Amino acid sequence: MKISCKALLFDLDGTLVNNMMVHHRAWQQKLKELGLDYSLERVKEEIHGVNLEILENLFGDRFTHEERKQIAGDKEAAYRDIFAADFEANIVPGALAFIRQAYEAGVPMAIGTAGPKENAEFVVANLGIGDLMGHLVHSGMVSKGKPDPEVFQQGADVLGVDLKDCIIFEDSVTGAKAANNAGCPVVVLTTTHHEPEFLELEVAGFRADFRGLRVEPGGNGFILLER
Repeated sequence: MKISCKALLFDLDGTLVNNMMVHHRAWQQKLKELGLDYSLERVKEEIHGVNLEILENLFGDRFTHEERKQIAGDKEAAYRDIFAADFEANIVPGALAFIRQAYEAGVPMAIGTAGPKENAEFVVANLGIGDLMGHLVHSGMVSKGKPDPEVFQQGADVLGVDLKDCIIFEDSVTGAKAANNAGCPVVVLTTTHHEPEFLELEVAGFRADFRGLRVEPGGNGFILLER
């Protein structure tokens, strides 16, 4: 793999931290409090999407909109509590070393996540990369979610780089579609999905983690290389 770029854009959940099981555990805990005793496997299979829609689908009109917002907030707070207890073990291997190497090489970087502000800031703070990133875009800052590339467009705009000159790191099919829609090369971390799920998409490379990746100056920008 050898890809030219002027900046790097990162998804967060599943890309820099392997945290989907933490979300599943938080949902399992919250649903049990609400009277639904789901197994962790059932949560993994059935609980997906936007929190408010999940609650409406599960409980119908049992809760008002404001109550659903409160429950959703409680679930995210539980997620952060669970994650904080074992955060370091869930960092995708090589992610921090790669980001620090890229920063030292002078590469502009930003994060674009579909997660809410509180979760995004929690993860970035615990990773200790806030000062290394030129921008953090979360779901509350965009009007269109992935696969629309708005979340990445905002990051590129703040960095002062054309979005098409960015490499995007993603783990999800939806995120990879956003990269394709933006016309960006995308490197997929296979933390949550398998390669065959991306067959209909253009992917520059698949990686189990960030180990072996580095960025070096080249041409009018930088070159992403792997050992």
